[in-house]
Amino acid sequence: MLTYIARRILYSIPVLIVVSFVTFWGLRLAFDPLQKYRGQHNSASILPVQRHRLGLDKPIYVQWFKWFTKAIRGNLGVSDRTNNAVWGDLIHHLGTTIHLVVWGTLISALIAIGVGVYSAVRQYSIGDYTFTGLSYLGIAMPPFWFGLMAIVLLVTFPKTHWNLSQPIFYSIGLHSSGQSGIFNLDYVRHLALPVATLVVQSVAAWSRFERAAMLDVLGADYVRTARAKGLPRRRVIFKHAFRNALIPLVTVMALDTAALFGGLIITEQIFAIPGMGRYFLQSLNAGDAPALLGWVLLTAIILITANLLADIFYGVLDPRIRLG
Repeated sequence: MLTYIARRILYSIPVLIVVSFVTFWGLRLAFDPLQKYRGQHNSASILPVQRHRLGLDKPIYVQWFKWFTKAIRGNLGVSDRTNNAVWGDLIHHLGTTIHLVVWGTLISALIAIGVGVYSAVRQYSIGDYTFTGLSYLGIAMPPFWFGLMAIVLLVTFPKTHWNLSQPIFYSIGLHSSGQSGIFNLDYVRHLALPVATLVVQSVAAWSRFERAAMLDVLGADYVRTARAKGLPRRRVIFKHAFRNALIPLVTVMALDTAALFGGLIITEQIFAIPGMGRYFLQSLNAGDAPALLGWVLLTAIILITANLLADIFYGVLDPRIRLG
């Protein structure tokens, strides 16, 4: 196992190198690091000095190598937008996004697995058709539309028509002013709508995937053999079929969950949550190349780590799988 993990980590290094170089090169083409110095009355004398100071007079691979050697030591530079260390900004926004990802993933996994197993075991039943229709509706429903409708129906409408002193749910941030902590009602009321927006999309996709995987396993020879031996139906489903049906879903869930750390741009923007997605959007609008480079590197590391954890989890679900 340790050999497998070490080998996978070594394989990941070239991926990170290529991703970081392509991103660095693309951002150099898209954004001008000297833009803030242009247009000044003495720009003709300032630009050559700043170009040399920033190393822009050197080849692109030399510029990238200098940045990458600093990045792997934790120095991602200073944000042009906030004037803070990029690493500190990323950790702060990552901590906020973790709230959404953890609760959204846990709730989505529980619902999706339950719905998928039920639909597979009771194939072509009324419940199966109902869940199938709802999942297609969830897949087709844009997150920005669902989020806005949730705000209108559950925040704006009750507050304006029911004369409530406080809304049932909040639509901005994770805490009210002066509040903190995660095990209190204020936190739940802030997190409910953004997590629901995330859960609708995830459950719709994951439940269909689990249903297909479960149906495939239920038709396997070893499951039919277990049934022929007279084993109880519940034991056949949950001991022989369920664990194997989870294996393909683990990869999808791991990669989707990792992608959420950088993919919640719309949800975080709608609910004004200062997470990784909103940080990326603000940095992109400001042309903040150091922040964008750090963001890409961090999200790439998260994706690679999630893929590695998914492969390791295979051995837990099915001991017959050897990762060495």
